[in-house]
Amino acid sequence: MTFDLKRYSNALSRLVAQRSVSCALPQWDTSNKAVIEQLAEDFTELGFQIEIIPVPEHPGKYNLLATLGRGEGGLVFAGHSDTVPYDAQHWSSDPFTLTEREGKLYGLGATDMKGFFPAVMEAVRDIDATKLQAPIIVLATADEESSMSGARALLDTGVAPGRYAVVGEPTGMRPINMHKGILMESIRVLGKSGHSSNPALGNSALEAMHEVTTELIRYRQELQSRFHNPGFAVAVPTLNLGCIHGGDGANRICGECELHFDLRSVPGMHNDELRADINRRLAPIAERREIDIVFSTLFEGVDPLLQPRDSDLIRACEALTGASAEAVGFATEAPFYRQLDMQAVVMGPGSIDQAHQPDEFIAIEQLPPAIDVLRSLIHHFCLGSAPTTANHKGQA
Repeated sequence: MTFDLKRYSNALSRLVAQRSVSCALPQWDTSNKAVIEQLAEDFTELGFQIEIIPVPEHPGKYNLLATLGRGEGGLVFAGHSDTVPYDAQHWSSDPFTLTEREGKLYGLGATDMKGFFPAVMEAVRDIDATKLQAPIIVLATADEESSMSGARALLDTGVAPGRYAVVGEPTGMRPINMHKGILMESIRVLGKSGHSSNPALGNSALEAMHEVTTELIRYRQELQSRFHNPGFAVAVPTLNLGCIHGGDGANRICGECELHFDLRSVPGMHNDELRADINRRLAPIAERREIDIVFSTLFEGVDPLLQPRDSDLIRACEALTGASAEAVGFATEAPFYRQLDMQAVVMGPGSIDQAHQPDEFIAIEQLPPAIDVLRSLIHHFCLGSAPTTANHKGQA
């Protein structure tokens, strides 16, 4: 099927025009309803059955589930409908107007990751739904760029939308079977202020925090000695002490101190266990110093992704793209689908290098081979034909 750039661009233009910023800061955050409704309209025209699902406890946030065909299992094309905030003054063109220049399509979310959905539209356009042996499902989620509330809501249902999930984050169509997990935490030490001339008048939160940071560094060393995965550029888990604030004057005993840190884990580690370990390590400090230490979550986090190389989905993606599965450092929604017992791969057109910055773009030359791969996955998993080896290696 010949690639129709005008049709693809029109579909992407409609999505880019709808603001769907996801951010923990209320002044930036917007609803994603308009994007979800536009996707619903576009996939309805292609014969899909549509379900728009409000995300519980997140007003104005919605997921979309679009289904073509019936049967067991199914192939899920999954992506997020939101974007990060933007610096309009640094863009060469309006972030919400898709603009073509020098073989690239510019617009907020063009590569991360609204551009994935029109590629799916093109991939399914010539599919005869009456011949499907398993359904094609399109899943668009809310808030991936902040809380991941959409994917968490899906996980809370306990119902997998299909058997195989292609998470269309921009990877240049290289199949990704591993990525690190992440958690972001706050530690607040609540001491007692007092005149600095007499330490007995207070209980220094800053001195207690010194012990806390020492313990975290010791914990990092232990984790790095226990866990190692050569598939990653940084093969060990990392723990970064990001920022610290405390006290209000040199002549006062520090009454309160707060530390923010993140921990990026490798497969085989689990966020809940990491949090429990840290809590256990902080308890003796609080008891010994007779001080309150409050451990809380800034971002609920994502567990690491590991989809075995010998799984059906990874083997098919490697055969179709001509690229070996690899690991990346950024996190995605894929681990939530793994928790629903789905096979998952992260793979989509575009480059993560263009994401989260002014003049975000997707390269037009990547689109035809990407659509070919998506269409071939449909034929393999939903129509029962075997995947063929890629003849466009290096183009995607």
